[in-house]
Amino acid sequence: MSNQVNQVKLDSQEMGEFLTHIITNNRHIQAKGMKPTATEVIGESGLGKTTVVLDIAAKNDLDVVKINLAQIEELGDLVGFPVRQFKLCKEGSAPVAVAAPSVTTRMEKVEIAPGKFMMKKVTVPAEAANIPASLSDDSDCVWIDENAVDQYIKRGYEFTGDKRMSYCPPEWIADKVRGGILLLDDWNRADLRFIQAVMEICDRQEYISWKLPKDWHIILTANPDDGEYMVQSIDSAQRTRFVSVMMKFHHERWAEWAETQGIDGRCINFVLMHPEVINAEKGVNPRSITTFFNCISSFKVFDDHLPMIQMIGEGSVGGEVATLFTTFINNRLDKLITPKQILLDKDSKAVGAALLDAINDTDGYRADIASILTTRLINFSLLYASNNPVSTDIIERLIYLVKDPDIFSNDLKYHIVKKILNGNKQKFSKLLYDQSVQEFATK
Repeated sequence: MSNQVNQVKLDSQEMGEFLTHIITNNRHIQAKGMKPTATEVIGESGLGKTTVVLDIAAKNDLDVVKINLAQIEELGDLVGFPVRQFKLCKEGSAPVAVAAPSVTTRMEKVEIAPGKFMMKKVTVPAEAANIPASLSDDSDCVWIDENAVDQYIKRGYEFTGDKRMSYCPPEWIADKVRGGILLLDDWNRADLRFIQAVMEICDRQEYISWKLPKDWHIILTANPDDGEYMVQSIDSAQRTRFVSVMMKFHHERWAEWAETQGIDGRCINFVLMHPEVINAEKGVNPRSITTFFNCISSFKVFDDHLPMIQMIGEGSVGGEVATLFTTFINNRLDKLITPKQILLDKDSKAVGAALLDAINDTDGYRADIASILTTRLINFSLLYASNNPVSTDIIERLIYLVKDPDIFSNDLKYHIVKKILNGNKQKFSKLLYDQSVQEFATK
């Protein structure tokens, strides 16, 4: 088992903030001529590590190259393929600018059929083959790829007898012109050849004869080395080459994401009520629970399909969670008023009555259900506002919910006001026109 000195655990939102800082800081130190820092994100399978990285790349306008190191066999797919180079020199008394060719050829692995590859000569930009943009004809000596030698011989360059093996820049980086993220997925599941190559790239931002372009950031994703996964142990010396952070599941962060992805709202309610079902030790992770939900989302009325739901649940998240979900249905908790109805239905009194019916039963006030409906309302309101104007009717509906003395407790009202204003103050600023909302906003 490896020495994991890091104990920091971040949810998806905190992880996004952390990676954003690393990218910003990398740009700062690169401007000073320093090498950027690589980052390792460690977490259970299906936790959403890759999704967080892709989201951060989009927000920072960065390209993404995703390489799953556990699924590739050729080291050249990561570091480029070897190429023979020759040292050429041309002596002359007067410097003369010599334009290099704009394109050249090289050998690359090309897919000729699904899963079948062959090495084939292809035309590439000259810079992708390590050919300088221009050369000075004043006793300059250059190392040139084998495929480009003839073009320099025609310009008067001669062999010196020196040769070496180098590496072409890998195909995934050759045509990149702006900043990006090199995402090395499941990197500690790869064999030692890849691990050693990754160490070199992380440490120096280059590999033998090519370099990562400026504003490129390396992020590794890994599973914990805790005996539950077939991973390579990483020693302390290797871990000093990057910053490691642990990622954890948080049900409210998942609910935010699920709202944006259109996951069935009845299922979101279930996870908010039973966050303990996400348990890696029992084989249930965010990916498997999402798969379960997607497989049953076409059922308009869950009660009519309980045997099928149970069967699908047992095949995706196990019998225990499947049974808990059918109990959730039997208790009619899949029939709670939706956040869309709460925010957009025209009749405020009808909405209020439905809310009161949901959060009160024979045992009294259901704080757990009130909390779920609050979370769903906040997430839906912010998602709706991101794509639509916020009308006066919506503002009045939120004010009504905050002012009503019976629907939500004061702590939930405070939560609604703070979260919505912090999420999009520009569109919801008119909430502050009401004195009652102001009081919650300034607490």
